[in-house]
Amino acid sequence: MKLGHIAAACLSLALSAGACAQTTTLKIGYATSKESHYGVGSTVFCDEVEKGTQGRFKCQHFANSALGGERDQIEAVQLGTQDLVNTSTGPVGNFVPEVKIVDIPFLFRDYDHARKVMDGPIGQDILTKFPSKGIIALAWTENGFRHMTNSKRDIVKPSDAAGLKMRTMENKVHMDGYRTFGILPTPMAFPELFGALQQGTVDGQENPIPVILSSKFSQVQKHLSLTGHVYSPALLLLSPKVWNKLSDADKKVFVDAAKKAALAQRKKVNDDENNGIAQLEKDGMKVTRTVDGAAFREALKPAYAGYAKEFGADNIKKIADVR
Repeated sequence: MKLGHIAAACLSLALSAGACAQTTTLKIGYATSKESHYGVGSTVFCDEVEKGTQGRFKCQHFANSALGGERDQIEAVQLGTQDLVNTSTGPVGNFVPEVKIVDIPFLFRDYDHARKVMDGPIGQDILTKFPSKGIIALAWTENGFRHMTNSKRDIVKPSDAAGLKMRTMENKVHMDGYRTFGILPTPMAFPELFGALQQGTVDGQENPIPVILSSKFSQVQKHLSLTGHVYSPALLLLSPKVWNKLSDADKKVFVDAAKKAALAQRKKVNDDENNGIAQLEKDGMKVTRTVDGAAFREALKPAYAGYAKEFGADNIKKIADVR
C-alpha cells in the first residue's frame, strides 16, 4: 500500500478503534540470549502485549545484559529509565526484602512444589510488596534449580566444594548458605562472569541448566554437579512510569501477557533441563548426576538458624508444607 493510501486509511479510521494510535516502544532487558528461557518468556510477553493493545505497545529487546547487570536493570526500572526487566530474584531482595525468603537453599523439593508456592497465596502476596518500593511485579517467571560448576573437581558432598572460589549473585541469603559448604562466595555481576571463569579469577559458579547452556559455560568449566541447591525464581518487572499511564484494560493485557510469558519460560526451563545436560556432556563437561543431598542439608543447619531468625521459622515451614 502506498504512503498516501496509508495516510488516507488512518484519517478515515481516526475516530474508530484507535487504529492509528501512536506506538510506544518498551525497552525490555535480561541477562541471557534471546534464545534462552528469559528470551522466550520476554518474547511471548511482548507479542501478547502488542496483540492485546492492537500494536499501541511493542518491545525492543536488550538481551545478553546489554543494559547492564540485573541489579543495574532493576534500578533503571525503578527510576523509569528502563521499562521492563526479566530478572532472577538474586538481586531483588536488595530492593524488596520480602523476596529473600524464596532464595533459601534446599527450601523447595522440586519444580512442582516451587511453582505451587509462587502461583499460590504466598507467592502472590509477595508480589503486592513491590509497588511501595517503586516497582511493579507483573508475574513470577522462572530461572530454575541452580547447580554448581567448577574447573577443579567433581562435587558430590560439601567437603568437595570446600575452598572453591565460587561466583555468586549479590545475595546474602545464598552466600550465608554457601559458606556452610566451605565455599568462598565471590559476588560478581553476571556480565563479568564468563571472563572471570576464563581467566581463573574464580574457580566456579552456580546457575540453572538453561543459563549454563545459553552462556556457553562449558567452554570455561569442566565439572558440573547437579546439586539443585537453590530454586531460582525470576520476575517480570515493570516501571511504574509505564504502569501508571495504562488504562485498566491495558493493565489487564499486561498482566495476562505476563502470565502467558511465565508459562512459556517455565516450559523452556523444562526443555533445557531435559535436553541440556546431554548437550553439556557432548560439549565436554563431566556431569555428576548423583550428589549427597542429605550431607548438604546437614551442613546448611547453622545457616537455617539464621534464616529462622530473619524470616520466621513459621514462614519457612508454611512454604515447606505446601503440597
